[in-house]
This record gives sequence, C-alpha cells and structure tokens, in this order.
Amino acid sequence: MDIQVNRANLPFLECFGSETRLHMIELLNTRPMNIKELAAALHVSSSIVTKHVQKLEQAGIIATESQAGERGRQKVCRLLLNSATLQIKQNTKPVTKGYAVSIPIGQYSDYQVQPTCGLASEHQLLGMVDDPRYFSDPQHVKANHLWFASGYVEYRIPNYIVGQQAIDSIHISLELCSEAPGYNENWPSDITFSINGHAVAMWTCPGDFGSKPGVYTPSWWTMGTKYGVLKSMTIKSDGTYMDGVKMSEFRPENLNIAVGEDIILRIECPMNAEHCGGVNLFGKHFGNYNQDIEINVNIAE
Repeated sequence: MDIQVNRANLPFLECFGSETRLHMIELLNTRPMNIKELAAALHVSSSIVTKHVQKLEQAGIIATESQAGERGRQKVCRLLLNSATLQIKQNTKPVTKGYAVSIPIGQYSDYQVQPTCGLASEHQLLGMVDDPRYFSDPQHVKANHLWFASGYVEYRIPNYIVGQQAIDSIHISLELCSEAPGYNENWPSDITFSINGHAVAMWTCPGDFGSKPGVYTPSWWTMGTKYGVLKSMTIKSDGTYMDGVKMSEFRPENLNIAVGEDIILRIECPMNAEHCGGVNLFGKHFGNYNQDIEINVNIAE
C-alpha cells in the first residue's frame, strides 16, 4: 500500500503517533487477540483498548470480528495490513491522463501450471483439484482464487495509448503467497513478475499462510491456504519498485509497449527457481484484501 504524506491521510498517519497503538500492532503481529487479552498485555483498561482498536480499524491497519467465547461474544482483532510505503515527495512530472483496470483472478489469457493446482469461485471449487486441464475450462473466468506448484499465469492489461503518447508509469497491486500441500508458513517461493516478456521483479514469498482465517475467505473453504500478502509493484521512469524497494532498472520505455498491443503481465514460479514454492493468487471474496489485480496506468505527454 502506498500512502501519500498529506493532510488527507492524517487518520492513517496518526495511528503511528501513539506508543500504545504501536505496541498493539507488535502484539497482533504474533497472533490475533481479543480486547481483554490486549488490555492485559498493555496494562490498560478495555475501554481504552477499544478506542485504539477503532482508530486502527478505521485506518485499515487491523480488522475485527465477533467470535463466540467462554463468556459470550468477544471482539477478536487481527493485523490486516502487511506493509505501507510513505510517499513524501509528490511526483511533479506532468501526467495528462491515466486509467485504472481491475482484472479478476480468473481472467488469465494463458497459463502453464503443475500440481498442486486448482481454481475456486466465492461459492465452490471449479473442476477437480490438481488437474491442470480445468484451467482451460470456460468456468475459469469465475475464479476468485487459484493456485499452482510451478508454472505461470498471464493477464492482458488493456493498452489505451494512442498516437505519440507514452506510458509514464504502471502500478500493480495484488494479494498472493506461496503454494504448499495443505499450507506451510515456512515455504519460500521465488515469484517472478514479467511485463511483455521482461522479468522486471522477483520476490521471495516466505510461506503459504493458513494458520488463521482470511478476512474475506468463504466459510466453506477448508483446503488450507487462507490469505496472502498484498504486494505493490510500480514501474516508472527510474526503475521498477516493489513496496518501495527498487528491484530492477526496467522502465516503461524498456518494455516494448506499442500502440494497439496489450500489455502482458506474467506471474510465474519457474521449476528451476532456487525456491520453487508455487503461487496462490487471491481476488475479491478471498484472502485479507477484497480486491482483484488492480492496475493503474499513467500516461505522460
């Protein structure tokens, strides 16, 4: 998540101006906790904790849900945000226009995958698990979640530039993690992101996460993996960045983006990777973030 440092984002930024709230984030980074547990750990009253929880929840940093406990219902808090990048200096380069595209997980245009693999909509599994043939089934467009042990999926990003226009930057946001049998939170996977055949970034995911429920994962889902990590990749004039960290020197002008041709995004875990740990992709109604693959393209003069 990219956060511009300005007055509009003050409610988010204020969350980090309190030692108590920072301590709460540290505690929730270890496990979900209810209000009473947080109050005991922080040595403050439950009413004070509740006020801090409300502020963190409104900022999208944590999520809460009501669960049955030994003494009735209790509010359980869990950490929702994995990372945030503060944008202090605004981009002053003139950008005349741009567009945003939301690509559902099941709308891939090409694939090559190996088991373990499968597809699921928000309501049910799509086809049989561990059978790559079902990735060709017409129902695949309904998928909100997919996974594979190795291989790739490709998505076509529409290209709306015309004439002499050029792309200033491409921003991609998506939720993903490794793919282990069942789940294994210590299961590294080298996941490569390519644009038009150019490997612009490689990120090693630490594991396949399933020890606690995903915020949006359907209740019927019992197959292990529950949520992923929200990753943010930006390709701009000085290189390619992931969560604010420079990954390569690739810029939009290096990517063979031509008028009238789609931009091809490939998400891949090659079999020959040092850590071939697979890929899980989460769209709306799955995982911790209720979004598909979100694309923002800025067009400069």
